[in-house]
Amino acid sequence: MSRQRVYSVDTLAIMERFFVAYEMCRELGLIENVGDFCRSINANPPHFYAQRKRRERGYFEVGWLAPLVRLGVSAEWLLTGQGKILVK
Repeated sequence: MSRQRVYSVDTLAIMERFFVAYEMCRELGLIENVGDFCRSINANPPHFYAQRKRRERGYFEVGWLAPLVRLGVSAEWLLTGQGKILVK
């Protein structure tokens, strides 16, 4: 079990945008299922669900952003909230 972390305000905002983009990619059919996505970010699905439910959990890693960027999510939007969500 991961211990709780005290994330910075910026990290919490990035994490929130990550989960917004993840859900959008699911709705668009770019991500088929959570299991495949978790394998792509090297995370256990229960850890992914726990992090999504409670942001202070200590599972989130910046590397989780990379697969979304490869799917066309804007890295600038993920990191800053500026610009459009999708670039492709």
